[in-house]
Parts: sequence; structure tokens; C-alpha cells
Amino acid sequence: MADWTGWFIAGGLVLILELFSGTFYLLMIAIGMSAGALAALAGANGPLQGLCAAVVGVAATLLLRRSRSRFGKAARRDAAQDPNVNLDIGQSVAVAHWVDGVARVMYRGALWDVELMPGSDTQAGQYTIRAVRGSRLIVG
Repeated sequence: MADWTGWFIAGGLVLILELFSGTFYLLMIAIGMSAGALAALAGANGPLQGLCAAVVGVAATLLLRRSRSRFGKAARRDAAQDPNVNLDIGQSVAVAHWVDGVARVMYRGALWDVELMPGSDTQAGQYTIRAVRGSRLIVG
């Protein structure tokens, strides 16, 4: 069997393993093995084929890791202000009166402490919940 055939078979087996793992790292190694096969087709000797496969595989893996750290992660948000974590955020509450920027309201069948966001007006009325800190609703 020719060297290039062995490289392509090994790359194909790694590609099949990749389908079971769900990560893209084994795919990058399979790309490196394909580079080794292409080096074999070009007439390179065994150590040069292995070096080519290793360099391409490592480079592809590093590029994947770099791209995932930049594009693959969502921006971290404070859970107290994230409506995907806390379904109370975005709901409205009726505040009858304020005392030094703090009030008590009935919300979901319980009394809650309500704090006004900085820069908001202390008039009675409907307010939207912007964050939840413990048992305190932050409205604005």
C-alpha cells in the first residue's frame, strides 16, 4: 500500500471518530493527516510527511481554538440583569409611593422591596423590573 493511501485511511478513521465526539479538534487532526497524504503524493519521504501532517494539524487546531475563543462564546452578562435567566426582568409593577428611593409592592402574591435605579424619577406609577438582587426588585 502506498504511503498516501495509509494517510488518507488514517485521516478517514479520525474523521469518523470526529463524528462521534462532536468537537472539531479531531477534524483539524484529520486535515493534518490529509496534508501528510498530499506530501506523500508529492514524493516526500516518511519523516517529512509526518512533519507536514503534524505542522498542519497543530496549526489548524490552534486556529480553531483561537476562533472559538473569539466567536464561540457569548458575552457574559450579569444573571441579575439577564431576562433569559430571570423571567421577572421586563415585567411591570405598580408603585404607590416611594420613601427615599425604596418602596414595598405586591408582586406575584408576595411583598417585595423595590429599589429605584439611579437617575429615575420617584413618582408613583408603573415601573419595569430591570434587575433582581436577592429579594429586591430594581426598577426604572
